[in-house]
Amino acid sequence: MRVLRTLARPFTAPANTPASWVRGVLNYALACALVVGVVWASLIAVGVNLDFGFAVQYRQRIWDGFALTVQVSAASLVASLVIGAAVAVGQGARVLVVRYLCDFYVKVIRGTPLLVQIYLFFYIIGTAWGISNRFLAGVVILSVFEGAYIAEIIRGSVISLDKTQLDAARAVGFTRAQALRHVILPQMVARTLPALTGQFASVIKDSSLLSVIAVIELTQTMQEISAANFNLFGCYFLLGGLYLCLTLPLAFVSRYFEKRLDYAHDHTRAA
Repeated sequence: MRVLRTLARPFTAPANTPASWVRGVLNYALACALVVGVVWASLIAVGVNLDFGFAVQYRQRIWDGFALTVQVSAASLVASLVIGAAVAVGQGARVLVVRYLCDFYVKVIRGTPLLVQIYLFFYIIGTAWGISNRFLAGVVILSVFEGAYIAEIIRGSVISLDKTQLDAARAVGFTRAQALRHVILPQMVARTLPALTGQFASVIKDSSLLSVIAVIELTQTMQEISAANFNLFGCYFLLGGLYLCLTLPLAFVSRYFEKRLDYAHDHTRAA
């Protein structure tokens, strides 16, 4: 009967409720077809004929650029998480200089474009301190930039916690370390993990801007290839597809953890 009801109304579902998998697959495929149709019609209208034959000829260069993007992103993910956690702790420090330094860092980084920070760090700060390795410079720049956003994610989750929970845990016999491990930390993970996963996807996309300092990652590789074969649209369509190969899995992981942790939170609250 449920399948029959689904077939009878395949394009509707109650508001703010998940659709059945049949409706989901059908309508997601339809949405993708509509987007592809609009893009395809636009390409025809402007007379662009996509040709991806160059991908075979330049496959090694494309793979090298893809691998470097993964390496830069992975290193930046780890470093930015460390920086963000340290800054989040520093924003609540008793030493006012540390607290205000962390606050100033977050405001400046979040308030200025990444492109400006790349130029200033590499050509001024990097030159002054002898950082000539472009890979290292790219990792540092991305880590500092993303660390400010991660710090705010962590700080927001800490603020949202009920401060009486720590006292309640101590009252039932938990040590401070046990209370942090069994009560506070699980809630922080549940509140921050989906947002952090989304921020990690931003690290991958933002790594494309490192092409301006000639880090030979995926975007820079595609720019060089398009300059050689004059196939601008084919190169950039392929570039977008390769970035999706990196970011879409993170989106699915984020959605999975969001549902899983929300279920756990609801189950605990109901209990």
